[in-house]
Amino acid sequence: MNPAEPFPWRRAIGFGLGVLRLAPDEFWRMTPRELSYAIGALTGRTAEPLPRHVFATLMTRYPDGRR
Repeated sequence: MNPAEPFPWRRAIGFGLGVLRLAPDEFWRMTPRELSYAIGALTGRTAEPLPRHVFATLMTRYPDGRR
């Protein structure tokens, strides 16, 4: 994922709720790594972990409200 691109929430939520059939609270409790592993398990695709600087940029752009 290019750091300039917005996170693909529509696809992530659609996969979590539609394909994995998770309840919304289960989906929102998943870590990005857990979601990535679940996607890989079903599709056979695996993604490399985000580089730390990309993850830091995402954390800054999309804070979870905890400070």
